[in-house]
Amino acid sequence: MELQFLGTGAGVPAKHRNVSSIALKLLDERNAVWLFDCGEGTQLQILKSNIRPRKIEKIFITHLHGDHIFGLPGLLSSRSFQGGNEKLEIYGPPGIAAFVRTALKVSQTRLSYELKFIEITKEGIVFSDKQFTVSCLTLDHGIESFGYRIVEADHEGELQVEKLAALNIPSGPIYGKIKRGERVELPDGKVIDGKDFVGESKSGRIVTILGDTRKTQNSVLLAENADILVHESTFNKDEEKMAKAYYHSTSHQAAQVALNANVEKLVLTHISARYLTGDIIQLENEAKEIFPRTKIVKDMEIVDVPFKDQ
Repeated sequence: MELQFLGTGAGVPAKHRNVSSIALKLLDERNAVWLFDCGEGTQLQILKSNIRPRKIEKIFITHLHGDHIFGLPGLLSSRSFQGGNEKLEIYGPPGIAAFVRTALKVSQTRLSYELKFIEITKEGIVFSDKQFTVSCLTLDHGIESFGYRIVEADHEGELQVEKLAALNIPSGPIYGKIKRGERVELPDGKVIDGKDFVGESKSGRIVTILGDTRKTQNSVLLAENADILVHESTFNKDEEKMAKAYYHSTSHQAAQVALNANVEKLVLTHISARYLTGDIIQLENEAKEIFPRTKIVKDMEIVDVPFKDQ
């Protein structure tokens, strides 16, 4: 599981930062990619990566400001041309379906795949299967804005085939019983406990990706014990009044959320174009004053999401 930051800027594209889009790469887990927001130019950023548009399975939109959605029509159209035939689901606030359908209708764009919209009308679980559960809560941005919490199911321990081979236990249906932790009698009469041949299970990982927001308790709830928290950092610590006025957060406020939520790592994004290299270092250091495990990402950067025991 990896996060690739296709756009890390705020408001408008800049030479060094495109507007918001994050890819959650689940290639090992389900051979798919989930996008979170799709600002203008996202498909150009994808061309610089190893992401294949046909692998994009779901798109989660945090809110309907242009720097988070203007890239959708182009990406959806290109996905058809590039061999995307599998259904694609788009989650987001009410209005996202009308925006996309209008753009496709006016441009007379025909898609080669089914497009399904899930407009979110209440907080809670928006998607769940055997592998992942995605839930959302509303944030505070002056427009309906969501934060998403992605929780992976726990991984069962792996069957220790080498240990079984050392005992000359041939593969077959017996392996299934051993994997389930059952006590098994071998052909020679020896009884083994399957639990002795299964490795330790791994807790599923948790990723929290927040939309634009003021400081709010829902951010902490969404991020509780997360392995990665992705939080905006539009203003520095001395601009708290401006952050509140424009419904955004400061570096200190993001770090406080990470600290209160007991996350493993804080990743800051949605960086204003007015911040240059020295300012970026200052922003990161400000956050580290409160939460040392902080990183400001740049466009195209990849952040691994490891298991806690690694």
